[in-house]
Amino acid sequence: MSDTVLPSPAEQKPHFHGHRARLKEKLLNQGVEALADYELLEVLLFLALPQRDTKPLAKELLAHFGNYAAVLRASPEELMAIKGVGQTVVTALKTVQGAALRLLEKDIVAQPIIRSFETVISYYRAQIGFELAEQFRLLFLDTKNAIIKDEAQQTGTINHAVIYPREVVKRALELGAAAVIMVHNHPSGDPTPSTADIDMTAQVQTALKAVGISLHDHLIITRREYASLKGLGYIL
Repeated sequence: MSDTVLPSPAEQKPHFHGHRARLKEKLLNQGVEALADYELLEVLLFLALPQRDTKPLAKELLAHFGNYAAVLRASPEELMAIKGVGQTVVTALKTVQGAALRLLEKDIVAQPIIRSFETVISYYRAQIGFELAEQFRLLFLDTKNAIIKDEAQQTGTINHAVIYPREVVKRALELGAAAVIMVHNHPSGDPTPSTADIDMTAQVQTALKAVGISLHDHLIITRREYASLKGLGYIL
């Protein structure tokens, strides 16, 4: 009867364990900046799928969606259309996306708007700049220009969303706001305000002014750029 030689514990480990350990060490010792996009996504995926080699899935997701940020912004339905992606992976990706937005949100809440303008732009670019339909959000400010509340108002089509001046006034009064900043995205990537944007801004400003509330600005956000209607001279 021949002796059976059992593999050592090290030999029993899947081939990707050594690679995974090296990635963890790289992340901890050199920081997230040292990781390529596929490596960062791979680390996130192997936390969700500890028994799988996640490099192929990370590379497939990046190839399909284009970049790391686009993977996180993809809808659950879009993600689950990729072979190997289930609820566990979607939950992990959406958790990271939500955490990033929450960090940006905390950076702007209770901060003077004039001192954190670029943070506000970054926050809204992350939140709605990559959306495929127009979305309106409102920032309600107190007398010191600190943010009382950031709220979603309307979601429209790829190039049109409607916001009603009376609803803006009603909500501003409910919150005791002294000023409002309107924010919406242009999925086309061109932040140039349309005639409808300009007209609607004038209507909202008139309605707010009638009850003693200022319209500080109307920001149009895209993936890479933004426009300020105040900066363009449409809000005096």
